Amino acid sequence: MPEEIEIRRLTADDAHAYYSLRLDALESDPLAFTESADEHRGITIESIAQKLGSDDGNNDSFVLGAFTEDAFVGMVGFARLAPAKRRHKAMIWGVYVRDEWRGKGIARVLMSEVLARAKAISGLEGVLLSVGTHQTAAKKLYESFGFRVYGHEEHTLKVGNEYVDEELMVLRSCQ
Repeated sequence: MPEEIEIRRLTADDAHAYYSLRLDALESDPLAFTESADEHRGITIESIAQKLGSDDGNNDSFVLGAFTEDAFVGMVGFARLAPAKRRHKAMIWGVYVRDEWRGKGIARVLMSEVLARAKAISGLEGVLLSVGTHQTAAKKLYESFGFRVYGHEEHTLKVGNEYVDEELMVLRSCQ
């Protein structure tokens, strides 16, 4: 991975950059994400800024970004489940690295950082994620961190006339 990559938590100040990178993800790989590009275009920068908030120490929900000196090149989202009976689990979502930055280890560094932060959360026992069955490189990355498949959902997404099946994955050893 290039040494000039910085991994940090996104804040409200990153709302424009997040909007742009997320739109790039949704347009370039519509089969990999639940949200559509059109749905994303309907979201305001203000609402994104509010969701990103500040780096106030709240570890239950955040987005990490990978930055070069002049570009936002990758991201990963994390959200602890809110209901009291499910707070022992969290979800990773929205993992994305721009095409021209793939193959440089950025997704691995993002995943390492998000999992390190997850391990620091008291009471968190497992992290969930889902991956399209067509996303073999992503699944291989997740498996390298110890994620294992616990389920399969057929026709999770429908994009036009094309269906996407997903594998549900879990990492149980967070503590």
